Formats: sequence, structure tokens, C-alpha cells
Amino acid sequence: MAPPRRDDDLPIAALLAPDIMALLDEAPHEVAEETEEMHPADLADVAAAIPRERVVDLLLALGPDRAADVLEYLDEELRSEALESMSARQAAQLVSAMTPDDRADVLDELEEDVADEILSAIPVEARQETERLLAYEPDTAGGLMTTEFVSVPQAQRVEEALASVRAMARSGRKEAMYTIYATDADGRVVGVLSLRELLAAAEGTTVGELAWSEVVTVPATAKREEIAQVTAKYDLVAVPVVDEQQRVLGVVTVDDVIDIIQEQQTEDVQRLGGMEALDDPYMQTGFFTLLRKRAGWLTVLFIGELLTAVAMGHFEHEIARAAVLALFIPLIISSGGNSGSQATSLLIRALALRELRLRDWWKVAMRELPSGLLLGTILGTLGLVRVELWQALGLYDHGPHHLLIGFTVAGSLIGVVTFGTIVGAMLPFILKRFGLDPASASAPLVATLVDVTGLLIYFSLALLLLSGTLL
Repeated sequence: MAPPRRDDDLPIAALLAPDIMALLDEAPHEVAEETEEMHPADLADVAAAIPRERVVDLLLALGPDRAADVLEYLDEELRSEALESMSARQAAQLVSAMTPDDRADVLDELEEDVADEILSAIPVEARQETERLLAYEPDTAGGLMTTEFVSVPQAQRVEEALASVRAMARSGRKEAMYTIYATDADGRVVGVLSLRELLAAAEGTTVGELAWSEVVTVPATAKREEIAQVTAKYDLVAVPVVDEQQRVLGVVTVDDVIDIIQEQQTEDVQRLGGMEALDDPYMQTGFFTLLRKRAGWLTVLFIGELLTAVAMGHFEHEIARAAVLALFIPLIISSGGNSGSQATSLLIRALALRELRLRDWWKVAMRELPSGLLLGTILGTLGLVRVELWQALGLYDHGPHHLLIGFTVAGSLIGVVTFGTIVGAMLPFILKRFGLDPASASAPLVATLVDVTGLLIYFSLALLLLSGTLL
């Protein structure tokens, strides 16, 4: 399915929209011919630029095949609205002309009763095919695959295979024509070759002799992340989806993989920002849905920050006696939160790319511990220099015990940054161990966890070093 179009992608459409509107009013039968040179994506832009109540008129004027192409580029809300405004028969004509995977996706977006009504009006073969795809979870290989692929028996000669491929292409739309799968007598996939290899092969050669026997496949239950990783690792343009007997059920094409990667990265970024991932684009998400997605995590983070207030209340007496300590609280806790956020971001990405496994947690801990100590030492040194420099320049008088205050700040930074780094590195592993998305280890969550411990480290060290002087 093509990505939704943005408003700033529509300047040409805005210019064409009045002319196409005039055609719809005066000669709707000429719309298809006048727009036949336009890319479906540009026509989708036109559909987004005209009044919403005229979108159905435009789609019907284009004809089923052309309208099916345009539907793939419309944003979900407009597409659903248009199909729901048509009769079941009209909508069925359009979705029947779509590729099987896109047809299933479009019907899955509609209200259940509307989808059922349209589905019942689709030709029997296409309806059965669509029902099989709808039976899979949307984010699995089965839910993402198209059943339009090309396979030929491995014993078939090149000339016969080419004739078969031509016949398949002429019989209807075949989305994945660029990859050909060789099958054995039982229908199991045993090889793969490109259309170019088939065209260039010498006459008399069998498909089995040409095909690569190392076929990378995924089961129908494979999650979208696994599909994206397999595609990237083996540089595939299509990933065959097989059943338990290694028979090809369908293929996930590279355009769908690109959509998978985009959706996955969007979800990860949103979770890293401290909120639930949105199911729809931002402008298509309802106000109260958006509120709910954000309020949950904000509430959790707020409760966590209450512990920070409790920690400060516990050291209220010390702060009152040595107000200078309060000056460095933001410096201490922000440094811990920042270091933890850095480590979390690095580890979430490494786990997502499968550069690391759960069993690698100890190696990561042993790598991040010295990193945290060294980073903390760098920041601690800068903190000590700040205290002494301000004292020497007379910018702020920290009193006769300024050196002890400087060492308190420096020591606290070393401890807090080290702790923050370890927490940030280990939290994604912990979440993954319990079957949760590591991306849920958001930067705000890590910062909140480190805030409380940062205060405890800071004031505990202050009590140790400044007892009998300021405290």
C-alpha cells in the first residue's frame, strides 16, 4: 500500500483540480481519457484536492482498473469514506481490480458490516483469496503477502517456462513478476531465479538447472520485523511466504517492506518520546485518542517524578542548612538522565537490528560500565572546574569549603552518570526478556528512574563529605 500523501505534495493537483471538476460536470466519460497519462499518485492528489463529496464521482469516471490504482495512493480516511459512500457493487468492482494484499488491507480498514457487504459482491475466486488473507494477523507475513506471484515446475524447460510466464502475465495482474520460483512435483519451493536469468538462459536448459537452490523464506506467522530483517540481510526484492510443507502461499514485495520499515521506525520514535505508538497518521488520529495515547505515559512519568519530590523532602533539612547544594541538583539529575537516554537509544536500535541478543546483556554491561565511569569522570572534572573557577573569579562564593563542594559535585556526577548508563543499557534487555517492546524504554522513562537515584547519590555523598562542615 502506498504511503499517504501530504498536503505540501499537492501543488500540481491544486492546479488540475478545477479542470477535472469541470470535466466531471460537463463530460465525465472523458475523464479517463484526459487523465490516462497521469500517474495514479498524482490522481490521488487531485482526489484529495477536490471536494470530498466528488471523490466518488472521480473514481467511478476513471473506471475500475484505473480507480483501483488510485485507491492505493489515497490516505486511509479518504479511501474508506469513498468506498463507504458507494454501493456495494460499485465498491466491489474497484477493490476486485486491486492486488490481493491491497484489497485485503482496504477491506480491513472499513467498518465490519460494510466490508462484509462489499466482500459478498466480489467474484467468488477473488473473495476466497481475500478471505484467506484476512484470516492472518495484519502485521504477519500472511497478512502482508500478495498471492500474485510466478512459479513454474523445476523440470520445465526454459522455452516452456517463458511461455507459462507470458500466459500468467496476460491472464491478469501479477504483482511480483520479477522473481520466479521453481517448485518440485509436490509444489514445494526448491529454487528461485530472476526473470532476467530466465530470458538470458540457453534453450533446452531446465528451470531447476538455472535456479538458485538456497531460497530464503519466511512462515506465514513471521512478524513484520523479521520480514524487514530478512529482506535487508539478503537484499531481496520479494520474500516468499511458505506453509509447513514449504509450499509458497504468497510473497511480500519490497514496496510493502519499505512500508513496514517506515511504520516500525515511526512507532519506535513515538515510544522513545514517552507515549503509545499511534495506529494512524497524526492528522487522522482523533483528539481523544491522541490524548489517551499521551496521557498514560505522562501519568506514569508523573508518578515516578513524585518519588523525586519524596527524595528531596527526605533531605529537606540538609538543603536548608546548605542551600548551595540546591544549585547543583538540576546539573546532577539531568546528566544522569542524559547518559541513560543515550545508552537506551543505542541499545534499542542494536536490538531492533539484531546486532545483539538477550544473552549479550552481560557483555553490554561490561562495556557500558567503564563507559559510564569515564563519561562520569569527564563531567565530574568539568563540574569541579566550574565550582573552583566561579570561586576564583568571584562569580559565586561557595564559602571556605568550596573544594569539598566541588568534590561532592564531581563524585556525584561520576556515580549518577555511571548508574544512568547502566540502567539505560539494561532496561531494553529487561523489557525484551518479558516480551515487551524494548522501544518502550523511552528516554523520559529512563530519565525519571535516574532522577530519584541521582538525588540519593548526591545527598548521600554530600552527607559523607560535608558532615561537620556545612551539614
